[in-house]
Amino acid sequence: MYDVIISGAGPAGAVAATVLARGGARVLLVDRARFPRDKLCGDTMNPGTIALLKRLGLTAALESSALQVDGMIVTGERGVRVSAAYAGAARGMAMLRRDLDAALVRAAEASGARVEEGVLVRGPLLDSDSDSGEARVRGVVLAGRDGKDLRVPAPLVIAADGRRSRLALALGLTRHPRRPRRWAVGAYFEGVTAVTSFGEMHVRRDQYVGVARVPSGLTNVCLVSSHHEGLDDPSGTLRRAIDGDEELRDRFTRARMVTSPVVLGPLAVDAAVAGAPGLLLAGDAAGFIDPMTGDGLRFAVRGGELAATVALAAFAGRCAAPHTRLARVRRREFAGKWRFNRALRRMVDRGVTVELAGMVASAAPWILRRTIAYAGDVPRPAE
Repeated sequence: MYDVIISGAGPAGAVAATVLARGGARVLLVDRARFPRDKLCGDTMNPGTIALLKRLGLTAALESSALQVDGMIVTGERGVRVSAAYAGAARGMAMLRRDLDAALVRAAEASGARVEEGVLVRGPLLDSDSDSGEARVRGVVLAGRDGKDLRVPAPLVIAADGRRSRLALALGLTRHPRRPRRWAVGAYFEGVTAVTSFGEMHVRRDQYVGVARVPSGLTNVCLVSSHHEGLDDPSGTLRRAIDGDEELRDRFTRARMVTSPVVLGPLAVDAAVAGAPGLLLAGDAAGFIDPMTGDGLRFAVRGGELAATVALAAFAGRCAAPHTRLARVRRREFAGKWRFNRALRRMVDRGVTVELAGMVASAAPWILRRTIAYAGDVPRPAE
């Protein structure tokens, strides 16, 4: 018998499993993939994410596979360009997402969680609460290897299974909104010039392009756009975005795309709640828009930790309605950053606003430097 079943072994699920197992809970962590596995991502973690992982004792296993990120370069239209180093000792990391996720899964296993890879969660195991008659999650239904479904009970389930969560969607807790609608196309290149230890974000009307060096001498390039036309030719879409950009064009003259591009979208997930009786949400299953500010992994890591902390409080008898408690602590933790991210997304959606922001950044670059610092969860960037 498990105390908690976690569906999804990405950063949110793996961190939740680690915290719970360290707290004495019996944890089953399942994922349909086998690790390491590839996943579309910008491959960078901001200083806020690194600070969280360091506090949890999880950075030592990452450092051998990571490069240091010293700050951010942000460019806009009309030649706007601002470079900001992270202040003091604050640094980010760049590493392949397949390596990050695999390391966190192994850390969860080392903490005492049982990890089952290649296991599909079909949906929640439901029962009626004896007191209220309300439907309650009592475990999960797994796809058995012999073709028969397995019903695995647990007092609490955490859905950390991404944008298309089989648990959250089945219960109507999340939805894919009509707006904003964005699609991401990403691939790795070799031979890109002028790549530094700074991450890059090139913001244009209706789209932006992230560029980051990763281990093995490759460069991660990810285009996020509100246009889905041409996605049947993702290589061409990515190339056209690069070749049509004055900031990027010359740097990619001799570059070669070394992986097949991956397409993801539409990206947005709306979650009005943080769970239901017997179920907590974490990671992208708890809501997701797009990776513009680069703090998606911080939301995942901290969200997984918060879900685990609430679960442990419930097991200790200090929390009668964990999903309600989690909603409160998530709002307290993330509300400011959610508002900040929404404001930036609206700016990109409106071309006039992008131009105005570019003019402001040119006249007072310290404003953009402060914005970079807030996006990276550092107090203040250095010049």
